Amino acid sequence: MATKKSTTVTTPASTRPLWQRLALRRLKFLGVVALVLVVLLGGSYLFAPQWLMTADFKRQAMAAHVEKHSVQVGDTKWVYYEGGEGPTILMLHGFAASKEVWLKQLELLSPHFHVIAPDLPGWGESTRVDGASYNIDAQVARLQGFIDTLHLGKVILVGHSMGGAIAGVYAAEHPDHVAELALLDSFGLKYNENDFSRLAMSGTNPFVFDNREQFAKATGWAFVKPLDIPGRFQDVLIKRNQDSRAFIDRTFTELRDPSQYLSLQNRLDQLQMPVLGMWCHDDKIIDVSALDNLRNGLKNAGAISTSMLMGCNHMPIVEKPDETARIITQFALSH
Repeated sequence: MATKKSTTVTTPASTRPLWQRLALRRLKFLGVVALVLVVLLGGSYLFAPQWLMTADFKRQAMAAHVEKHSVQVGDTKWVYYEGGEGPTILMLHGFAASKEVWLKQLELLSPHFHVIAPDLPGWGESTRVDGASYNIDAQVARLQGFIDTLHLGKVILVGHSMGGAIAGVYAAEHPDHVAELALLDSFGLKYNENDFSRLAMSGTNPFVFDNREQFAKATGWAFVKPLDIPGRFQDVLIKRNQDSRAFIDRTFTELRDPSQYLSLQNRLDQLQMPVLGMWCHDDKIIDVSALDNLRNGLKNAGAISTSMLMGCNHMPIVEKPDETARIITQFALSH
């Protein structure tokens, strides 16, 4: 008895409906694009992670509605973010940092204020002159040139850490340019001795690192939780730290002089504008006792506001961005 064989008929692609053929082509195209993106991103992460970091900063700047600008002031090119409308808030970053630490604050504040966040001279993309001083007093003089060149008039001046000392000294010496002063975990004040200050005064610079383990230890001084940064991005930051090692060490040594680490404390009685002091309770770098010394030294301030944040270390602008922006906004609008 003969067995009947079954056959499978395959429909030629040319006989498929047009919509199916178009859908298949689109899927193939998207597949190729996805593969190319994976290869490019993977290759960039491995061989050029700095490109991805730059792209992410651009993304954050777009989200904050700020643009990057530059201006030449004497021998220094200042590079800065600017955006928004309203009262001007000028934000100064801390030691071994850059304008990018303010990106989340810029996003939160730009809907209500005209915001400016520069790379301080010597740091980030701004000019570094070989052999020049970048201590608090030298930076205050440069800041005056920057404010004059941009015709900023009176500003709400916000400074973090080293930037706080620069902001405070500038406000004392140029009160006509500062409507309000906000100091965030500020350098330049007396505070109770801690492990960081003992290490720094012994001549050890905790802000230098040559590998990922040392990077984790250095950032551990400033953050409550370990930073969740991809390894290749850490490598970029390590390379930058190494390239700037001589400058970082030289500036760190300058700031160990009493005229620098007490630069703001010695001028507190000159401040007549409203002043905000904001600290993280668990700051390992500038002990929270500095907040009391700030408050007690403000003999002539128009108003004094203080805020203490829990659950952060030395970087409230990064660790507690929403609370920080809310406190700055309330302070700025209340005066």
